[in-house]
Amino acid sequence: YKVLGVKREATDREIKSAYRRLSKKWHPDKNPNNPKANEKFLEIGTAYEILIDEEKRSIYDRYGEEG
Repeated sequence: YKVLGVKREATDREIKSAYRRLSKKWHPDKNPNNPKANEKFLEIGTAYEILIDEEKRSIYDRYGEEG
């Protein structure tokens, strides 16, 4: 939630919107001189993948990153 800057109660639409905004901002092609951009971009993608999937999100909500 923190990575995407959304609340725990965020809707799929809010999650998708945050993902699009942040992935555009941190895309490595748009930040060629920023070595952290690729790492941040991958982190955003992972957060989105977990939060947009109901089952993965439920597991994350219960157990955190260890889930």
